[in-house]
Parts: sequence; structure tokens; C-alpha cells
Amino acid sequence: MDLIPLVMAISLIALIVAAYFARQIIREDRGTVQMQAVAAAIREGAEAFIRRQYSTIAIIAVVIAVVIFVALTGIGDFSRAWHTSVAFLLGAFLSALSGVIGMSVAVRSNLVSAAAAEKSPAKSLILALRGGAVSGLTIIALSLIGISVIFTAFGSNPLEAPFLIVGFGLGASLIALFAQLGGGIYTKAADVGADLVGKFEAGIPEDDPRNPAVIADLVGDNVGDCAGRGADLFESTSAENIGAMILAVALYPVFGLAGVLFPLVIGAFGLIATIIGIFSVRMKDAEHKNPMRALNKGYYVTAFISAIFFYIATMVLLKNIWFFYCGLIGLALSIVILYVTLYYTDERFRPVQKIAKASTSGSAMNIITGFNIALETTAINAISISVALLLAFKFGELSGVANGGLYGTAVATMGMLAPCAYILAMDTFGPIVDNAGGIVEMSKSSEVACQNVAKLDSAGNTTKALTKGYAVGSAALSAFLLFSAYMTEVSSYTGQAFEIVNLARVDIFAGALLGAMLVYLFAAYAIRGVGETAQYVIAEVRRQFRERKILAGIDKPDYAQCVDITTRGALKNMVLPGALAIVFPIAVGLTLKYEAMAAFLIVGTITGLLMALVLNNGGGAWDNTKKCIESGLYGGKGSDAHKAAIVGDTVGDPFKDTAGPSLHVLVKLLATLTLVLVPLYV
Repeated sequence: MDLIPLVMAISLIALIVAAYFARQIIREDRGTVQMQAVAAAIREGAEAFIRRQYSTIAIIAVVIAVVIFVALTGIGDFSRAWHTSVAFLLGAFLSALSGVIGMSVAVRSNLVSAAAAEKSPAKSLILALRGGAVSGLTIIALSLIGISVIFTAFGSNPLEAPFLIVGFGLGASLIALFAQLGGGIYTKAADVGADLVGKFEAGIPEDDPRNPAVIADLVGDNVGDCAGRGADLFESTSAENIGAMILAVALYPVFGLAGVLFPLVIGAFGLIATIIGIFSVRMKDAEHKNPMRALNKGYYVTAFISAIFFYIATMVLLKNIWFFYCGLIGLALSIVILYVTLYYTDERFRPVQKIAKASTSGSAMNIITGFNIALETTAINAISISVALLLAFKFGELSGVANGGLYGTAVATMGMLAPCAYILAMDTFGPIVDNAGGIVEMSKSSEVACQNVAKLDSAGNTTKALTKGYAVGSAALSAFLLFSAYMTEVSSYTGQAFEIVNLARVDIFAGALLGAMLVYLFAAYAIRGVGETAQYVIAEVRRQFRERKILAGIDKPDYAQCVDITTRGALKNMVLPGALAIVFPIAVGLTLKYEAMAAFLIVGTITGLLMALVLNNGGGAWDNTKKCIESGLYGGKGSDAHKAAIVGDTVGDPFKDTAGPSLHVLVKLLATLTLVLVPLYV
């Protein structure tokens, strides 16, 4: 049964719905002249950064494609060389395209959401979520279309094509790494610079129009959280689908072509579920104090519809109920991780309250307690992921299918990623309403509008924290899946089963140790990039405050100068960690060969995932501690506790928005990179 036309048709429907949402947003009221001026400055800054960033990335992508072609041709595998290079370029192009489309709509949604905030907070929420849905639907649809097209173009042979399209996943990984790194460095450097000089030194409020770095800060929300996270999840779905297709090759005698294309069908059905979930989101204006209730309802509808489609697809294509149970495990894990992340980062619960109380004793106690909480977050998440993998493997074995255990873990990964488009819509909702808050503040709108958008902004902070947790969970399952695919790929090249990695051998142990080290060094370079770029911003804001009468309201700040400085700093500082992530694994693989590379890959993956949890949740907890105190707790704004919380939040900024999210991408980049270069390591 050829399922490619079905996948393509559903993906095109999703793109049509995304276009409908985009058209709706463009036609909405764009507010006052002052609002439009602020939004135009944000849009121009974001588009200028993306143009410069992707021009740089495009050059890197072409160079890597040529290197892959030459390297694989050099070992006599010309067919694999050109297939991999073409797939790589297509994956990179579609990943970049999906991120740009999502961000382009986001920088227009912020204005209409801000304009609607005063009269109808419910409409403001719907517009922001639908702006996010454009990104979610576009990214998943383009991923499915890209894989379907290249699978067909490469001959549609289910026993060969999955191995030839792995370059697509690597191309997506490369774009995701640099988009997340560059965008993350930009957004946090601007944020740190604006906060330290504006709030901490000058004592002016957040998003105050007198702050020269405020526009750069608002631009950062789009290039980091929209384009960066979009590329991250495009890469997650692409790599997971390709990895599952490779594992399904071993089960071809059982399931045939249906087993190989099953991941794409599940992804397509997830798009339908997301569309239904988005349309189900409703909120009355009187309910605007709790916008998360409406957003959660849409997620639960999406998850429920996804489960129904999963059952239908499993029984029709795989004809084995145990694999449906595996899919439910993945869905359940996504919900568990979302709630665990909520517990550790929301101000209603013990962890954030504990950090807030510690802040009354100063900055040092805020940081000590916050880091303690960050380390603690790894426990429940690691246990949950481990239980999910063990259960999925067991259910796969109970299916009675040979090698069903590994395929069961692949199906669990599909289950977790089924509602991915809705999760991404919620994630992009965050920066849209954050920007809306900045637009309302800077345009001096009414107090009612400020209060309404503040509630949405609070919900947006929650959704951003939740989606980071979801990204780590999906990365964990995807990484295990891709590691299994790597073992399968090595076996196909050596002609012998590769099932054991012997850590008692010194070269294998060395490979494992180097994999763990890479995670720490990469995170160090990413955080250093934020620090160095932030120093440029701090110096510029101080200069403008010193040389102009900005604080007195006489002179206007030069926003463009801060945007340009942040752009140049971010692009400069993304190169070193990005190059390290590509060059170092290749050097290890060429030197120590495939078994040591397997140890490098699995230990690097485990270390990276745990480190990402620490950085993401620790930074999120510090952020919400500051907001919790600003709401009036322990003396509110201006209190000693608030000053301590600002320091903690500043420390956490590069953790949660630069290094942490970049580590999600790193662990999957390692997997796709090793998959592509297996012939060089055996």
C-alpha cells in the first residue's frame, strides 16, 4: 500500500489551514499608529537578523554538503555520496524555510494580538495562538512533504531508500543548531543587557521605551523562541521519522511498506488532530484571568484525537494492538513531562516558592537554592523517560514480532511527537504575547490593555517552559531511536550484528568520556557567547544613557544601534560552539572508529539530556521567581528580594534560552551526523 499520497494530501491541507490563519491575522485591526511603529521596528530587526544569520548558515551548509560528497566519494561510495548530499541540502532548506515562515507570521501576530487586548482579551489569545499555529502546522507539514518527496525521488525502495535519506535529517539538524545557537545568544544577550542597565542600574521598568536595548530584546523573542525552536522541532520530527523508517526495514517481512511509512502517516494524522485542537480553543473575555485553561483544553483535545488516529493507523497498517499501547506510552510521557516541568517552574508550587523565600537572604541564596532545584528536576524526568522506554520495549516484545522491542520504542517516540504541531503553536504563542506586552507598554496603551496582555504574557511564559520540557523528552526518545538506527546501519556495513559496546576497552571508554566532555564544553561556549555579546549591549546602553538625556525623556534612544550590535555579536559567537559540535565528533569517529563512536554517542546523549534539563528548568524557575516577587511577594518590585531575584533570573537567562535548548539539538545532531558518516568509521 503506497501511503505517500495520503501523507502529502494531509500535509497540503495543513499548509492551506496555516495560510488561512496567516490571512486572518494580516486582515485584523493593527491598532494605533504608535503600536504599528513599535511592531515595525521589531519586525525590521528580526528580519534583518534572519537575513544575515541564514546567509552565514547557507555558506556553511553548502561547504558541508561538498565535504560529505567528497568524503563518501573518496571511499568509493558515489551513490551514497550524491544521495546524502542532495538530501542534506533539501533538509537544510526546508528547515530554514519553515523557521522563516513561522517567524514572519509571529512578528505580525504580535501587533494584532496587542491591538485586540484592550477590547477582547479572548480574541487576543486566539490570534496569538493561531499565529503560533502557522509555525506549528508549517514546520511539521514541510518535514513530512520533504521526506515523502525525497523517499519517492530516491526510488521508493523500502529496503534502501530509508538509508539514503539520512542526509535530510542532518541538514535539518545543522540548521536547527545554528538557528537555536544564534537566536539564543541574540535573545539572551539583548535581555541581559536591557535588564542589567535598565532595571538594575537605572531603575526603569521592563519594556520601558527609554531603554535603548528594548527593541533588541523584543526582536530576540522572535529569532530565538520562534525561528530557533521551530528549527529544533522540525529537526526532531524529521530525524525521528527517518530513524523509525530505518528500524522498520528489519521488519519489512512482517509489515511490508506500511511499516516503513507508518511514522509519516502518524505525523500526518497528528496534523489533523492539531487543526481540530486549534479550532477547539475558546475563551470568554470574563475568563481572561486564566488563559492556560483554554490552551490546555486545546492540547487535551489534540492528544485525544491523536490517540484515536493512532489506534486506527496501528490496526489498519500494523494490525497489532501492542504497538498502539506503545504509542499511548509516548503520549502519556509527553503529558507527564509537561506536568513535571510545570511543577518545577510555576510560581504556584514548592520549588519556585522556595527560591523566592531564599531571595530574601540575598542573591547568593537565590542562586544556591535555584541551582539545587535545577539539579533536582533531573530525577523525575529521567525516571519517567526510563520507564517509558522499558514499557515500550516490553510491549513491543509482547507483540510477538521479531525485533518488535526496538520498534516499540520507535512507536512510542511517534506517539510523543504526534501532537508536536500543537505544542509548537503553544511555544510560539509565548513570544507573540511577550512582544504584544512590549508593544502595549511602549505605545503607552491603557492600563486595561496592559493588565489583559500581562495575563497572556504570564501564560506565554508557562507555555515556553512547558515546551522546553517537551523538547527534552522528545529528544530523549528520538536520540535512543537514532542510536538504535546507528547500530543497525553499522551492522549493514560490517555484515555482522553490532549489539554490544564494550566499555571495558580503553578506546571505547575514551570515546564515552569525550562524548560527555563535548556537552560541557559546548554549553560553556554557548553561555560565553551570551556573556560576550551582552557586554557589547551593556556598553552601548550605558553610553547612550551617559551621552544623551534619554532618562529625562528629552532625547530618544537609538534602538537600531543596539539591534545591530547584538546581531553582529550573536553571529560571531555562534560559530565556535557550532564548529565544535560538527568537527569534534568527526575527529573522534575517524580516530577511534565505530564502536568508540557508539560510546561517544550514547554517553554524550545521556549527559546532554540531563544537562539540558538542569539548564532549562533551573532558568525557568529563576525567571518565574522574579515574576512571583514582582507580583507583590516579599516586598514586591524594588525590594531586596526582587533585586536578588533579578540576579538569579539574569544567571538563568542563558541557561534556559541558549545553552539548554541548543543541547536538545546537539544530541540529535550527533546522532544524524554519525548515521551519515558510518562508512567513514567502519
